[in-house]
Amino acid sequence: MKKLLMVFVLIIFLDSCYNTKYDKLYPLPHATTTTCDTSGTLSYVNDIEPIIASNCFSPGNGCHDAAGSSVSGYNYQTSITSLQSNALNGSLLTDINFIPTRGHNSMPLNGARLSACDIDKITRWANEGAPNN
Repeated sequence: MKKLLMVFVLIIFLDSCYNTKYDKLYPLPHATTTTCDTSGTLSYVNDIEPIIASNCFSPGNGCHDAAGSSVSGYNYQTSITSLQSNALNGSLLTDINFIPTRGHNSMPLNGARLSACDIDKITRWANEGAPNN
C-alpha cells in the first residue's frame, strides 16, 4: 500500500512539472500586419486617387479610364466630377461594398474586393463631401 501511495505521489509530482502552455513555449512568428490610419486628413490626390487609379483605370482593368468610359459612362482618370457625384449619391459606396443594386455592379468589376482599409478611406472621403483636395 505504501508503494502504491509513493507511485501515486510520484505520478502527481511529475505530472505537475508538465507545461501545458504550448503556445508560450513555441510561439508562432509574428504576422506582418499593416495598419490603416484614417484618423488624419484624407486627400483625394494622396489617398483616394491611388486607390481609384490602381483598381478602376489600371491597364487591363480600365472600366473608368478614357477607353473604358465609352462602356461605363464614367471617366475617373481625367475628371473627378463623376467620381464625386457617385460618392455623394451613395452609388460608389454601394458598389465598392459589393451591395447589389439595380443598374450597378460590384466594383472593381470582375475583381477582388477592395481592402477594408481602402473602403474605409473612400467611405470617409465620401462622407466628408468628396472634396477635390
